[in-house]
Amino acid sequence: MADTHAAEPPLPWQEGLGAASRHLIPPEVLRALSKRSDLSGALQLAIHVALIGAGATAIWAALGSWLVVPAMVAQGIAIGALFTAMHECVHYTAFASRRANEVVAWIAGAAQMFDAAFYRQYHLAHHRWCQDPAHDPELRAPPPTSLAGYLLRVTGALFWRNRVRQSWSLALGRFDGMDYVGHAHRRGVVRSVRAMLALYACVAVASVVAGAPEALIYWVVPAVLGQPFLVAYRLCEHTGCAAEPNPMVNTRTTLASWPVRLLMWNMPFHAEHHLYPSIPFHALPRAHRALRPHLRCLANGYIETSLAIARGAPAWLA
Repeated sequence: MADTHAAEPPLPWQEGLGAASRHLIPPEVLRALSKRSDLSGALQLAIHVALIGAGATAIWAALGSWLVVPAMVAQGIAIGALFTAMHECVHYTAFASRRANEVVAWIAGAAQMFDAAFYRQYHLAHHRWCQDPAHDPELRAPPPTSLAGYLLRVTGALFWRNRVRQSWSLALGRFDGMDYVGHAHRRGVVRSVRAMLALYACVAVASVVAGAPEALIYWVVPAVLGQPFLVAYRLCEHTGCAAEPNPMVNTRTTLASWPVRLLMWNMPFHAEHHLYPSIPFHALPRAHRALRPHLRCLANGYIETSLAIARGAPAWLA
């Protein structure tokens, strides 16, 4: 039985938007777009799991040849894209069932050392204070301003370093520099992170005892090889957009091909998501059709946008 969902709290930037901006989508249409669906969530998840299964099959078939490298990269991209599954689930919009959202979010996050309980608090703060240098946690690691900085970021090395450091700190109950995690949520975050690290320990011990490298071959190495693509993708969401509270100018929608939209759970429609976080992934294309005339940060593709960001050039279209 589907759970009911409380309305999301007002976001600070809504105070500064005029009535026209807040009601670009009529309330009755928004209610229809915001309807959650277990079937849509299950279908999307099944497709994603099937892609990861196909990647594992490709790696198995390519073992012993140089083709194993592109197979691992492809698998890593699919594993990295689980970030968008976790993202959708922490909003409780992937499924109608609250429990399904929580379970899938935890598994999808654990696949890439990203605890969902922590990310829920981190991401709520990001939505509340998007592009505010003083409060948006995503800006605590400022976007790159040079080609060298961009290349360093997209290696994924900083991502894994931060994941290891942060996971260890959280497991010890240390929240230094993480004031966006409220005290009421900290105990749950600590338990969740410890469970994630315990899972890794179990997999590592089992692999050593059995002398089986499968976890490295099908999961760890691909995740490392695929992370640069996720980092580059995430940089396109806000880098170069305005440091203002209005999602129509501080968040970028990138016009991507349908395979990219499918893999990324429609998150290329990112400005639409920030304007109306209650709209689930499967309804974002419909929301885009209504909102497109109003979006000020619109890009034609990820390659074009990534090159502009790497050059340090303005990467959004006014």
